[in-house]
Amino acid sequence: MNINLGYACINQTLASQKISCNRGMIRRTFQSKGADYAADLALHNVQSLLKIVQWNADNSIHVYRMTSCLFPWMSEYEISELYNFEAISNCLADVGALAAKTKQRLSFHPGQFCVLASPRESVVAASIKELDKHAEIMDWMGLPVSTQSKINIHLGGAYGDHSAAMQRFCDNYGRLGATTRARLTVENDDKPGMYSVKMLHDGVHAKIGIPIVFDSHHFQLGPQDQTYRDAFYLARSTWGSVKQMCHHSSSRQLHEDSSVRAIAHSDYIYDRFENFNEPVDVVLEAKAKELALLDYLKKFE
Repeated sequence: MNINLGYACINQTLASQKISCNRGMIRRTFQSKGADYAADLALHNVQSLLKIVQWNADNSIHVYRMTSCLFPWMSEYEISELYNFEAISNCLADVGALAAKTKQRLSFHPGQFCVLASPRESVVAASIKELDKHAEIMDWMGLPVSTQSKINIHLGGAYGDHSAAMQRFCDNYGRLGATTRARLTVENDDKPGMYSVKMLHDGVHAKIGIPIVFDSHHFQLGPQDQTYRDAFYLARSTWGSVKQMCHHSSSRQLHEDSSVRAIAHSDYIYDRFENFNEPVDVVLEAKAKELALLDYLKKFE
């Protein structure tokens, strides 16, 4: 199949042992306990990340999307100024070294609040800050300064004018830090009124050169302006010398719960990812996480 499979964020096997990368707190707690408490949680999170990357290595998993929750409320402080930053940075370096040694491809997928196409400057400024912090974390890990270690986002909205929104995205891309720009990718959307691979190719990639992550489930739900094969290969053409990255999931509505929205991801994967025997790395976006990956291998590989 020429395919490496991975999963995102939570490892359910290790979570049952209280090993988790996303320990956080509500705003009221942060306001009460401050950055020192955030630092304690962050150290726990990165130590857990190291254990997850080791588990991946032990189980021959080479693709893993890290959670964006490693540092609770990180927009409110400078990570390098945390009281335990030396311990945190040493652990991050260990994660990066282990990933390199075991040939794991690590990535981030910041939340939907990162919107470079927004017409509101306050949203754009906050998005730039958040994305640059993700790149900073990757820098401390020693990860490749390329889309081999991608930071993937959606364009974020059409605002009544797709072309104008894509141009704002391209303009604001230039305001990101150099290592952020080197890692940034954009993904096709799961709504008919949003962005297809072709739209992103013509309106974003053609202007600033960033790769497009092909999402199979989003393709089924988004604008239908190409066949699956054409969209896959058009996205593939944007990756240059870096191995193509894709996302794959199944519809929870079709397979597990007919009462939910069509965009909802299922717990497990019910259809094989079609990669036309091309070499790709694929994050399986299933709620059962690594259990869904292991189940996929049994069913399809």
